[in-house]
Amino acid sequence: MFAYILYTVVTGLAILPLLLYARNPYFLRDLNYAITAIQIAIRVGKFKRQKPFYSVLDSFLDKVAKQPDKRFILFEESSYTYSQADKESNKVARALSTHAQLKEGDTVALFLGNEPQFVWMWLALAKLGCIASLLNNNIRSKSLLHCFSCCEAKVLVIGAELRGAVEEVLPTLKQQDVRVFILSDDCDVEGIENLSDKIQQASDQPLSPQLRANIHIKSPALYIYTSGTTGLPKAAVINHERLWMASFLQWVAGVRSDDIIYIYLPLYHSAGFLMGLCGAIDKGITVVLRRKFSATHFWNDCRKYNVTVIQYIGEIMRYLCNSPKRDNDRDHKVRLAVGNGIRADTWAEFLQRFGDIRICECYGATEGNVGFVNYIGKIGAIGKEHFLHKMGYSYALIRYDTEKEEPVKDSRGFCIEVPRGETGLLVAKIGERTPFSGYAKNRQQTEKKKLRDVFVKGDLYFNSGDLLKIDNEGFIFFQDRIGDTFRWKGENVATTEVADLLLMVDCIEEANVYGVKVPGHEGRIGMAALKLKESMDFDSKATYRHVKNHLPSYARPRFVRIQDALAVTGTFKQTKVKLAEEGFNPAVVTNPLFYLEDNKGYVPMTQEIFSSIEEGRIRL
Repeated sequence: MFAYILYTVVTGLAILPLLLYARNPYFLRDLNYAITAIQIAIRVGKFKRQKPFYSVLDSFLDKVAKQPDKRFILFEESSYTYSQADKESNKVARALSTHAQLKEGDTVALFLGNEPQFVWMWLALAKLGCIASLLNNNIRSKSLLHCFSCCEAKVLVIGAELRGAVEEVLPTLKQQDVRVFILSDDCDVEGIENLSDKIQQASDQPLSPQLRANIHIKSPALYIYTSGTTGLPKAAVINHERLWMASFLQWVAGVRSDDIIYIYLPLYHSAGFLMGLCGAIDKGITVVLRRKFSATHFWNDCRKYNVTVIQYIGEIMRYLCNSPKRDNDRDHKVRLAVGNGIRADTWAEFLQRFGDIRICECYGATEGNVGFVNYIGKIGAIGKEHFLHKMGYSYALIRYDTEKEEPVKDSRGFCIEVPRGETGLLVAKIGERTPFSGYAKNRQQTEKKKLRDVFVKGDLYFNSGDLLKIDNEGFIFFQDRIGDTFRWKGENVATTEVADLLLMVDCIEEANVYGVKVPGHEGRIGMAALKLKESMDFDSKATYRHVKNHLPSYARPRFVRIQDALAVTGTFKQTKVKLAEEGFNPAVVTNPLFYLEDNKGYVPMTQEIFSSIEEGRIRL
């Protein structure tokens, strides 16, 4: 009898994994994610209780003590160990402390490109207990002053190559008593002080931890600016807890201590700085730093530096897939890619061409209070729901009216959660565990991101601005941005879906789809800005056949604009606002324009056609 019972138990245990797998083929990977999430929660809990507070800087200093001679930054032909980086940042900290009279809690704006000095600057400011405001080095004049005033910094550090941009706004900075330092040995511009010589003369001895004694996990660590695709950039407040949480993405993705990560995304943004640099510091790995992305040099760099982990933005992956094929496309050591925004077709093409690379797609916003990770690797998904994640984050997809640009309410005045498989606006409850810090010195924009009385009276949710869909297996798919979805003929048009279809036309390399207003018509009609492949002309007949066969009439781009290059932000997000404002008037737009004439296809846009549309003689 005992033997029979024992046999039954053993047999049951043996087939249990098969039963679990049959019901959930992702069981083991879900379990692994759960273990990682619990480990992260334990670490964060420890950091909250620890006195003094243990920051990412402290993690860096631990690595300096444990592995002083390990290579930390590889940049062009230079190499810096963890110990050298520590000493360089000590010199910067002492120079800034002496000559800029910085103290704990002060904010310093950094206007630099991707270079080791950027890293030394941030480490130096952290050692002084200061907040770094990471300015986009592509912004100029009005936007630059706006970003600067958001964080109320009294010191600005600039790279030598950006002197001209600062000279334009120097009179205003002087009026605001801002001290400007340039990373150069000499500068003859009044109001800009040299800093490089002062750094070289400073001591590289360690600084006292007492300089940052009052810093805690909720203290602001950084200001990181949104890309400004829909207006002036906004300064998201990143505290030390958020900094830690973003860096943990490398844990979830499976980065190892012997990995080498390639960072070419701008350090002024959250992907490159938080998930890339800070995650690398926590893991104690080597960082290959490049000034900016180059499709030509990408794989050569990976081979040269033995890169094993890359970061990406979706557009980057498409640039790589569009680059000329080479016999050595699979000759590299890259095993893991971490990033966001990759389209399903590009994902599949990337793997087919460049080999068995694990792609860890994630979703989140710099200022947001919820994020997802596709730890399974399902092509096209931005994340997967997990019961632990749902316990920690209260989020929902709610029905949204794109014409009225507001959530749909029920008879009681509350939002309606969409069922599985339907598209809805992602909202996440704002609470102690999921705070929303908002934007510095911008109460109006902060309030615009909040939704009140969503499901019950008095609740408060973060409005992500993103339309998502969750399937029956719990995989999450990005559909569109609120501002990018437009309504025409009573139907919603998702710009990303239309752009994806246009990219299937042979002559089209890049597509940016948006809605434009037409006099006398409700809503917005579709328009596409296109970049053509090299040495190819716009094939109007093939494009017409494609959109006619694959898109309903209301979703077909009625106007096409051919550009040499599509405007993007520093993080490769397409900009649509200016394009939409310029519309389809040949007198305004100097690029070639085409008009989709009923049953004829795309024909060159003329002033006569424009006037006929404007006067209502042509109805769209």
